[in-house]
Amino acid sequence: MRSMLVLAAATLFSASPAKAEVTASSEAGFVTRHEAQVAAAPMDLWKMAVAPAQWWNGDHTYSGNAANMAIDAAPGGCFCETIPDGTSTPAGAIEHMRVLYAAPGTVLRLSGALGPLQSEAVTGVLTITFEPAGEGTLMVWEYVVGGYSRLPAERTAQLVDAVVGEQFQRLVDRAATGQPSGG
Repeated sequence: MRSMLVLAAATLFSASPAKAEVTASSEAGFVTRHEAQVAAAPMDLWKMAVAPAQWWNGDHTYSGNAANMAIDAAPGGCFCETIPDGTSTPAGAIEHMRVLYAAPGTVLRLSGALGPLQSEAVTGVLTITFEPAGEGTLMVWEYVVGGYSRLPAERTAQLVDAVVGEQFQRLVDRAATGQPSGG
């Protein structure tokens, strides 16, 4: 897997979701929030969200290919990635997050420390909400991370916000155009 921190630094200036920010940050953790009005029905957007192979950036995977990612959208289900032979990472699989709450078309809540956070003593909870709004859906991603980390909290919050924001924007673009941003 390419260094997520290096890629996140490059992404920091290219990701431009409708509204994104680190809403809280301290040595104990941080909160990132991304929201956008999407011209899709909540259930249609939900179905896209639980199919990360269609919109996640392969540069932010262990296998180098988002097609190897899937979400089992039921409590206890895995947001996992299969790592086939022939990649720069040893073959196997990785759990990115675990599903805590699944209310199709309304809420998807996952628990897990993404990317470089996975090797730290932190936990993260990503809550994705889908609220009917006008002709579409207000989609909000809020990622709350806390615990002990050897990484500097303020900089980590910015980098994680950029990478999570890029994935958020790719899903928004997929809903709007049929293609995630960047391809």
